[in-house]
This record gives sequence, structure tokens and C-alpha cells, in this order.
Amino acid sequence: MRDDIPAAQSPAQQGRALARTCRTATLGTAMADGSGQPYASLVLMACDVDATPLLLISTLADHTKNILNDNRVSLLCDGTGGYAEPLTGPRVTLLGVAEKTELPRHRTRFLARHPSAEMYAGFRDFAFYRLRITRAHIVAGFGKIHWFDDYTFSGDWQALAGAEADIIEHMNTDHTDAVQLYATKLLGRTEGSWKMCGVDPEGVDLIRSDEGHEGELLRLPFAKPVSDAEGARVELVRLVKQARAS
Repeated sequence: MRDDIPAAQSPAQQGRALARTCRTATLGTAMADGSGQPYASLVLMACDVDATPLLLISTLADHTKNILNDNRVSLLCDGTGGYAEPLTGPRVTLLGVAEKTELPRHRTRFLARHPSAEMYAGFRDFAFYRLRITRAHIVAGFGKIHWFDDYTFSGDWQALAGAEADIIEHMNTDHTDAVQLYATKLLGRTEGSWKMCGVDPEGVDLIRSDEGHEGELLRLPFAKPVSDAEGARVELVRLVKQARAS
């Protein structure tokens, strides 16, 4: 299991942790041509604060035409990259329905993870979708296979969602040194243009913008879930102290 997906967590926690680290996923839909044939396609993805998957897709794409005909979908989040034996690596398949969304937070979170998508996010044929997950299946390693129904984070998160933009701006403006320490000391990456791009109850997301490293994404988990800005502040302070001590 990867270091950013603790093996001691529940299948739902592991599934959310894995989904939050993925910038791309495989979307499964049923062909709208009457055949019902399964159709798999590569999509960019992000996650809402509660780990609900978010997509930005065009009505010109076959998968969108399929969704408009039958909005039942599956989404494979693959965490097997870098494994010599890919089938020993983690992956989670999420089952649910796709629903169009115009919630500003969904747009903000998606574009924070995929800045280049902003140039076409406003096109008339593009729209944001949230995937309401009803069931999930995780393979967390050999013999570690589970079905579960509690994928999305069910604790309090609304207050944190409302404060997310201010937390990110504060960290990226006033505490750039702390963000660098998170990436280099706690997550073992080289120095670079690391910025915080997301905060949720279970951790933070970091993204890199250096030439040649654009879009590299890191996940830094909290020791315990937080529900508001003060809880996030306590965890971020604890993590920077841990980084400096190391």
C-alpha cells in the first residue's frame, strides 16, 4: 500500500484517499446507440470536499452522450503506477450516477487541480458533473478486496468547505515555506513550486507548477479528520512542526 494511503484505515477511508490522489480516471458508461455496450474513456477528475468525484466533460464526447441517455456510471481510480507488479497496487472502482452541477465550489476545486482546463471550462459544450457514488469496490493489495457503501465522507465538512479558499490563500501567500516543507520533508519530493490546492477534512492537496513537473499532485493526510478552519490550522501547524523536526 502507498505511504499516503495507510493500510490501517477502513476500505472507505482508503478509497477516498486513493481517489483524492488521482488526476485522471477511467470512466465507464453505456453506449447510447441502443446497444448498451460498455464504453470506457479517460477523463480528468477532481474531488469535492467530501471526496465526491468531479468531472468536466463536453457534450461532443461519446461518454457525455451516453450519460445524457443513461446517467449510471463507474469510475476506476488507478493507484498502481510505479508498481513492478501492477496487480499488487491499489485501485478503487466507484459506482453511481452522474449529475450536472453549477456549484461554484465544484468549478473552483476542479480548476485548482487542472489549471489548464480553465481555457475551455467556459465553452458552451462543456459542463461540470458530480458523481453521486452509491457503491464502491477497492483492491488495496493482494487479498485485500472489499465492497462498501459508505464511500463519501459523512462527517461535518460544510464549515471547512466555506473556509477552504481563505486557508489556501493564507498558506500560499504567508506560509510558502511550510508548504515546501510538507512536500520535501514529509512527502519526500524535491524542492519546487509547490502550492496548496485543496483542503478537506482528511488532508490537503499540493500541486507543482515547475516546467517539466506541471500538475504533479501530492496528498498529505491529517492524523484525524477536521471539521472547520481552526481544526485545519491545528493540523497544519502540527505537520510543519513534524517536518521541521525531521
